Amino acid sequence: MLRVALALVLALSAGSGVAQSGKRQDGGRERQQMSQEERQRMRDDMRDAYRQRQDRPQKARQQQMSPEERGRLRRDIEDANKDLKR
Repeated sequence: MLRVALALVLALSAGSGVAQSGKRQDGGRERQQMSQEERQRMRDDMRDAYRQRQDRPQKARQQQMSPEERGRLRRDIEDANKDLKR
């Protein structure tokens, strides 16, 4: 009697697991399929983002610090760290 009940529980739980995994696969396929229009819109958005990034002046993208400024910044950070330890 106990074996029959255990076998029944295992069969039911295995069946529900298979059913759930099937639902996930179907839902995943729907999300993966993009229309041609959506793909083109995404390409255009990415192209615009890269174009905007390239249009920024070089100085705004990369600012070099002088050795004096780096030294001051390093000292300020060391002082701040010492204050934190106290």
